[in-house]
Amino acid sequence: MTVNRLSRTLRAQKADASVPDAQFSALAQLHRNGPRSLADLSDAEGITPPSMTKTVNALIERGLVRKTEDAVDKRKVLISATDAGSAFVRETRRRRDAWLAPRIAKLTPAERRTLADATDILRRLTQQ
Repeated sequence: MTVNRLSRTLRAQKADASVPDAQFSALAQLHRNGPRSLADLSDAEGITPPSMTKTVNALIERGLVRKTEDAVDKRKVLISATDAGSAFVRETRRRRDAWLAPRIAKLTPAERRTLADATDILRRLTQQ
């Protein structure tokens, strides 16, 4: 419950609340990892290609991602974040950091170590 509450609070810090979480997640994936095919992006996000197509099309309409042809394989289409999309991700991260940093600063050193340990454990759990 607590992790869910924290997750909801952090998601609420998006630069534009009208961008659904699934769209932001795909955009952040492209910002972090660079251009990807639709299949690679849908695999990384754990959703079906038809669902990812809808997500990507909505992001294109918002001007946050674009499709380009692969330089090596002209038949392959790559999806990448636009400058506006990358700026959106950076602003969202800045807002999340601004919300979280003062709260972490109030923790004792021991609590910060415990939080860091818990974060590592949660990361390992989500990568299995």
